[in-house]
Formats: sequence, structure tokens, C-alpha cells
Amino acid sequence: MSGTQFDGARLAIIANRLEGIARKMSNTLLRTGRSGVLNRGKDFSCCIVTAGGALLTTAESLPIHVLSGPDLMAQSMHAFHPVLRRGDAFLHNSPYHGCSHAADQSILVPVMDEAGVHRFTLVAKAHQADIGNSVPTTYMGDARDVYHEGALIFPCVAVQRDYQDVADILRMCEVRIRVPEQWRGDYLAALGAARIGERGLLELGAELGWDVLEDFATAWFDYSENRMVSAIAALPSGSASVTSTHDPFPGTPPEGVTIRSTITVDAVAGRIEVDLTDNPDCMPCGLNLSEACARTSALVGVFNSIDHSVPKNAGAFRRVNVKLRENCIVGIPRHPTSTSAATTNIADRVANSTQRAFAELADGAGMAEVGAVIPPSTGVLSGRDPRTGRDYVNQVFLGMTGGAASAHGDAWLTTGHVGNAGLSCLDGVELDEYYHPILIARRELIADSEGAGRHVGAQAILVEYGPLGAGMEVGYVSDGHYNPPAGARGGLSGGAADQKLRRLDGTVEQLPPCAQVKIAAGEIIVAIGAGGGGYGDPRERAPDAVYDAVREGLMSEARAASVYGVVIEAGVLDPVATAERRP
Repeated sequence: MSGTQFDGARLAIIANRLEGIARKMSNTLLRTGRSGVLNRGKDFSCCIVTAGGALLTTAESLPIHVLSGPDLMAQSMHAFHPVLRRGDAFLHNSPYHGCSHAADQSILVPVMDEAGVHRFTLVAKAHQADIGNSVPTTYMGDARDVYHEGALIFPCVAVQRDYQDVADILRMCEVRIRVPEQWRGDYLAALGAARIGERGLLELGAELGWDVLEDFATAWFDYSENRMVSAIAALPSGSASVTSTHDPFPGTPPEGVTIRSTITVDAVAGRIEVDLTDNPDCMPCGLNLSEACARTSALVGVFNSIDHSVPKNAGAFRRVNVKLRENCIVGIPRHPTSTSAATTNIADRVANSTQRAFAELADGAGMAEVGAVIPPSTGVLSGRDPRTGRDYVNQVFLGMTGGAASAHGDAWLTTGHVGNAGLSCLDGVELDEYYHPILIARRELIADSEGAGRHVGAQAILVEYGPLGAGMEVGYVSDGHYNPPAGARGGLSGGAADQKLRRLDGTVEQLPPCAQVKIAAGEIIVAIGAGGGGYGDPRERAPDAVYDAVREGLMSEARAASVYGVVIEAGVLDPVATAERRP
């Protein structure tokens, strides 16, 4: 350590240079990923952690991937490989050793200086369309355990030594994964991203000096912690406990799974505690959270409830204590518990209940609930393409909105789900029809489905599509039908999720919320992705904003009057009648 001093300008410059390295990693993954889930959906994340495993910086990463997990994975790398060398790379997707879930294959690369001292670790996490599950999906909500799930699990396994592939591991993957060429391309994309990051850090270390970078990390964490203290000081002290209920799935009770988050804010001491211990034990299904996702989902709820400009790194995390327990569905799972859908369904309920708990403390804090996932419009498609005779497995991102209203504004429409934060992209209709043998018949927002409030949640989205020329399978885990996204502080729920199948004879069949559905050519999946909850009393919403929604076809005049107290007749806003109707 050199004891380097940093003023604000130098601190910001180095922080941005490190973030620039992470962005180069992300750009590499985006431009070289083989599967649509990477090169169109952007379901990947890249970050830099210190040699000690503390999260330092991320690019535009999915929060559920990086807030916790990279730290735990880096710690397991040290445990399994105490002697690290330049040129090493490790494949890690074990949810029992720090990864989010098995589908999020991660490449870890230790960055070693010229003397062989470990300085940083780079993490490139890429969601896989197929990871060897017993059925062609990456979200197996009905998996009784990890053996039924069937995913290939790699607890920080060496895949490169001295920059050369460990071919045995790659062959193992290629014979177990249904689309080996696609998997190989995604593996090379993640590896290339990590190596790009390594090159950038080596150049930065040579330019500034490694001790300077270590001193920067210390100063950056201290700055971030101070920013977190200030953000917490703006909150009222107190405790709140809020529940959010997941729909019933195979392996869960018939009433579903109710998740409780209890928060305690000490504004004077600058500390937040999120207690998740008062929740059910692990269940015989794929909804259980890994430790990484349990911690991260709580942190997502916290950061959604405070000043958004606080840096998301290990320094800020010092001020948040997440309480977990072993063998809990939102805790620390024991092998062979399945965590197949750990990044989404129950994790969303944790984050949503946490941010709604903050809203209970005070008007001006927290958020409503973000919509649940994963409807068939974002399911995993598989089959044999009649145009090429080749098998395909890929997740599509045709339709998910889900955005929740906050204390300060309307929802971001395409948030997706709370752990995604809007960073995954919706697929273009033409591209999905080009890459897969499908026809997308319809994609539109559903009028009158927004979470009403002073600030409104996103509308639900309707997508209709089906296979062309040959049948296909669709795997999905669709929550939010019986328990749509709740509002906060008087805000109303957003539109509920649903899924149906239109048969060739025109009859419509209700589909289960968690399924691997076989669809014949010409049949159509009708998928509704949930909207988002509203924040505050709808009758406090600006009449002009309600009027704009009616003009755009997103709201009926009847809903404007009954829910918002805004009178619009024949397309004209009546301010006098509105004032009389509102209390």
C-alpha cells in the first residue's frame, strides 16, 4: 500500500476507468455471444472484484447477478485453488458455492501482476439457454432436487491453464448440452470478455501502479459507505414487515408461498437490517434461492428505496445486514436442493416485499411491486427447425413490462422483473422470427392494466405466437396470476399474468403457471406478462397525465373517472367535473 491520497476528481476518474473496463467486457459478450439470450436479450453481467472478493465495479449489469455472488464465487475460487497463476480461468455456476443459479455460467479470471501477486478477479456471467437440464429449459420450477433438474454443475472448475483450454471439461459440456455449438460460442464470448478485462487491468496497473489501485479501492469503498450513510439518514428510523405471495407451483403449498421481509432502519447510526429468517424451509421445487440470490434480492429492495446515485459496491454494502438462515427458501440451501429459478420468482418476492416495507415507513420512500415473471412470452423455446433440420434451444424476450411506480415517478415500462432492472432487452419481432421457426401474431400493451396511483405502474403486455412448420416446446415459470404486483401507500395492483393455448380448432385451453408445454404447428400461445404496482392515491395523480393515457389508448374514459376521479367525455378533459368528483 502506497498511502495515495485521492481528491474527488481523481477518485471519479479512476472509478470511471475501471467501469470502462467492465463495459468493454460487456460489449465483448454482447457482440460475440452466440445465443439470442446474450446477443439480443443481454442477459449477462460483468464486474470487477478485489483480490479479497469485494465487489468493486460493474458495468450495466443485472442487479440479481452481481450485488452478491461475485464476492462468494471469488471466495470459493481461493478455497478450491489456493495457488493462482496468470493464464488461469475458472468455470463457475454452482449455486452452493456462490453462483446465482446453474444457468448463469460464469468465467472467473484472477488478474496477477508481474510478480505473480493476485490483484483483482474478473467475473463474466452469461445466462445459458441450455445447461444440460433434464428438459430443455433453464428455469425448471418443478425440479424436485438438483438431480431431477439435471443441470451440469461446475464449482469453480479450471477451464484454462496458461491461457490454454482444459479440453476435458469442454468435451463434457458439449456432449451434455443440446446445442453444443451455441454453448461453445457463448463460452468463448464469456472467456473473451474476461480476457479483455484482464488486458485492461494489466495496462491500468502498469500505468498507475498496483498499490495506487489498491489504495483507490479502499478510498472508493469509504466514499461509497459515506454516501450510503447519507442516504439512510434521509429515511425515518423504524421497522416494517411486509409479505408478498408467490402463486402455487408444483412442490409448493396449494395457497402458494408467502415471503416476509422485515426491515429495520437506524437513520442515526446509518444502518439497515433486512431479516429474511421468518420464511418457510426449502421446498421440493426449483424456486429455492441460492445464498447469492437471497442476499442480492434483499439488496435490490434496499437500493430501489434510497437515493439511486449511491454506488453499488462492497463499501455501500457495509451498511446493510441481510439476515439469512440455512435450509430456508430465501436463505442458504443445502445440496441437493434445486435453485433452478433462483434469479426470478421467489427472489422477486423478496425484493418486492423489501421495497414495499420501506414504503410503509414513509411516503417518499420505497417502491410498489414490480411484476412477476417468467410468462411464456419470455420462455425457453426448443425443437427442430424445419428450415435447417437443426435443433434449437433459446430463451426469447418477446414481452415483459413489469415496471413498478416509485415514490418519485412513474414506472420504467420494460423493467422486466425487479432483479433485471430493465437491463435485458425485448427482442425484435422480425429477429425472433428469423432465428426461430415461429410466427408472432400479436404484441401489445393491455389498456386499463396499469397499477393505478399518484405514480403509475407499467401496463401488462399481451403476446401471441406459435410454431411454423413443426411443433416446439415452451418452458416457463409464470408467477403473478393469483397474486398480481401490489401497489404501495394506496396504489393499486398492476395487471395479472396469464397463459393460454389456442388449439387448431379454435378452442382455448388454460395452461398451468409452471410447465413445459408441447405446441403443434399452427397453434398459438397466448401469454400475458404482469404489469406493475402503483404508488400513492390514484386521485392525487395529475389530471393531465390521466388524460394523456386516455388519448394514447392506454386507459378508458370509464377507468379514468372511476379510479382517478378524472372526467373525460368525448375525448375532452373536464376540469370542473374532475374537481367536483375528487375529494
